[in-house]
This record gives sequence, C-alpha cells and structure tokens, in this order.
Amino acid sequence: MPSWKGQTRGGLLGYRIFVFILKNLGIRAAYFVLRFVVLYFIFFAPKATISLFQYFRRAQKFSVLKSAFAVVKNFFLLGQTIIDKVVLSAGIKNNIGYTFTGEEFLMDLKHKNQGALLISAHVGSWDIAGFLLKRLETKVNIVMYEAEHEKIKTYLSEVMGQESWKVIPIKNDLSHIFLINAALAAKEIVCIHGDRFVDEAKVMAHDFYGKKAYFPAGPFMMATKLSVPYSFVYCVKSASNHYDLFATPIAMAQQSAGEVLTDYVERLQHMLARYPYQWFNYYDFWEDKVSTPVLK
Repeated sequence: MPSWKGQTRGGLLGYRIFVFILKNLGIRAAYFVLRFVVLYFIFFAPKATISLFQYFRRAQKFSVLKSAFAVVKNFFLLGQTIIDKVVLSAGIKNNIGYTFTGEEFLMDLKHKNQGALLISAHVGSWDIAGFLLKRLETKVNIVMYEAEHEKIKTYLSEVMGQESWKVIPIKNDLSHIFLINAALAAKEIVCIHGDRFVDEAKVMAHDFYGKKAYFPAGPFMMATKLSVPYSFVYCVKSASNHYDLFATPIAMAQQSAGEVLTDYVERLQHMLARYPYQWFNYYDFWEDKVSTPVLK
C-alpha cells in the first residue's frame, strides 16, 4: 500500500556521533562522514532505495545509470538537511544563507493579522523552513506525525534548545483537528504536508507524472471548508551552504478540494523539475492498492 508507515530511520548513537563531530570538527567533517552513512542506507534500506530508484525512472525519466547515481545524491542531500537543521537550531558556527522568494506574501498576512494554512511537500526540509519562518515574527505550527523515537527527540531537544515553532501531532483520536482550528482562529500560521498519508487516512487520487497517485485529503479539505488563506511553501537546498524558500501568492479557496489539489500537484511537479534530487518520500508513491477511504 502506498502509505507512509510513520517511522524514520536512524538511531540515537548516530545522532550523538554527528553532534560531536559538528561541535568539534565542524560541518564539513560531518558531511564527509555522511558519505559512509549514505552507503550504509543504500544497502540496508532496500525498500527506500528501490522506491526512490523508481521515482527517478518513472517521474524524472532518468536512465538506469543516472537513476542509480541520483539515489546516492538524494540520500546525501537528505543527510545534509538534517545536519544543517542541527547546526542552525543549535547555534553552531556556520555560513549557511538563504533566499526567500515570496516572503512579502506571508508578511502581508502578518500585517493584516490573518492566520493561514501553508501547504508543503517532502521536497527539501520543513525543519529548515520552520527555522527561517521566524522572520515572520508570528506563531508557527507544524502539523506532523510524531513517530520518532522518544530518546532521539529528547536528545535533539537538549542539543538544539527550544524550537521556534509548535508541533501539532497527528493522532488517531483526531484531536489535531481541534488544535489546527484553534491555531487558525488565533490568527496563527499552520504548516502541513500534502504528499504523505498513513493507513486509514482519507485520500484523493490525482494524476502525478502520468499515473494515478494518492494524496491526503485533509490539507485540501481544510483549505476549502475552513475558508482560510493558504499558500504553497517549499524550502530546498540550492547550494552547499544555501537554501531557497518559496511561497506562492496567498489564495482563498473558491473551488473544491479537488481543484486545490490539482493546483498543488502542478506546483509540486514544477518544484521537482527544478530540484529533482530532493524528493524525500521513501515508499512507492504510485502503488495501486490502497486500504484507506478514497474521496471523489
């Protein structure tokens, strides 16, 4: 089934090693060690490797050889974004910069004292985006599956300190819906992904690179039913020490959730055309069988 299983890989020891390297040897040394970690995951995370290879072959139309190299590059970029997150959040010396295209759209929300729904995808890093969105000087909530091991979460909190955003955990009791409504009613920013779902979540089907794929219905239904401003936002690594943050013009859903999804998919494919190596969904996105409710 094409659903995410709500789990991330990597152990506490690995995080401790990288934090030690960052504090004592710097970010370049951490990037060097990352090369060996990438090789490990390529061979010992076969499902993720195969799914990623299929993405490069099916969506990007890469050759077999180019797809194989692309898998390596993708894992390496993912590792870099995780390292960069720790560096930025922990205040470790760095020269990481960024460009924010469309910042004026989000600043306008602040000036008008409006809350908004920011819909993104697993392209680039939301953690980096959350850090950079501090410039808005407004409360930011990130909706996510809290599936990381508690020891890892606790350790990273100790290393990085208090996050600049609030996490709204997605739970089976649907309590996150009330927290999202409350945040929007308080004129706060709510960030949510539109390209990953777990079993039993409602989904919508849409053509994605020429074949049917399933997307979580929640973000697109919220945009229409709650009648809140929304924008599509992405944060990608554009150079070794630089990130690009993008925000589309603020919109109000005057159409159906399906039409919002269509706009979302078009923009997602546009981003992947520019940054093909930063698709960080490690399961078969085009799997035919789905056990969750499919909305029309």
